[in-house]
Amino acid sequence: MLGPVMQQRGFTLVELMIGLAVGLFVVGSASGLLAARLREHKAMLVEARLMQDLRTSMDIVTRDLRRTGYWGQATAAMHAASPASNPYLSLAPASAASDAVSFQLSRDEVENNRLDDNEQFGFRLRKGVLDMLIGSGSWQALTDAGTLNVTAFTVTPTVREQALATDLCDTPCPVGVAACGPTLQQRSLAVSITARAGADSRIVRTLTSEVRLRNDAIAGACPA
Repeated sequence: MLGPVMQQRGFTLVELMIGLAVGLFVVGSASGLLAARLREHKAMLVEARLMQDLRTSMDIVTRDLRRTGYWGQATAAMHAASPASNPYLSLAPASAASDAVSFQLSRDEVENNRLDDNEQFGFRLRKGVLDMLIGSGSWQALTDAGTLNVTAFTVTPTVREQALATDLCDTPCPVGVAACGPTLQQRSLAVSITARAGADSRIVRTLTSEVRLRNDAIAGACPA
C-alpha cells in the first residue's frame, strides 16, 4: 500500500506581490539613503573647495595690504617728523567702506623716492570676480568665477592717531595749543569677502580679517 500523499504548497499570488512590495521598499529606502549620503559628500567637497579658495584669496589680499606704504627710508622720516617724505602713503579708501582698495609700496632696490608705475597696487570686485592691480592699469583676475562667485568684497579703514613727542620739533608748540606738532597715524583695514560656490549656488560663505598696516603714516607738522 502506498502511504499518504505529501501535498506541496507554494506561494500564492498575493504573497508574491506582498514580498515584492516589501523588497522594493527596502531597495528604495537603501537607494534614497545612498543618494542622500552622496549628495552630502558632494556638498562637503564643494564647500571645502570654496573655503580653500576663499582663504587663499584672503591671504593674498591681507599679505599685500599689510605692506602698504613700505618705504626704504621710513625710519629717517620718523626722526625728521616729515609727513611729505614718504611718497607711498596714499591709501583709498581713507575713511568709508568700499568694494575696492588701492595702495602703494616701494619696490626699488635703490630707493629713488618716486612713485613708479610698477609700485601701484589694488583689489576690486568686478562681475563676481576679485581683480588684482599689478602696476599702473594692469588688472588681473585673482579668483575663478567657475569655482566661486564673489558676491561681496568690503574694505573698511580705521585710523588711530597718536601725538608724537614734542622734542622731535626744533620749534616747540605754543602753550595751550592742543592740535600742534606731528601725529602718528596707526592704520588698519577690516576686509570681508563673501562668495558663492560655482558648483552649488546654495553654498555661500564669508571670511573676515583685520589687517594692521606695518607702515604708519605721519600727519601734521612741527611749528615753523
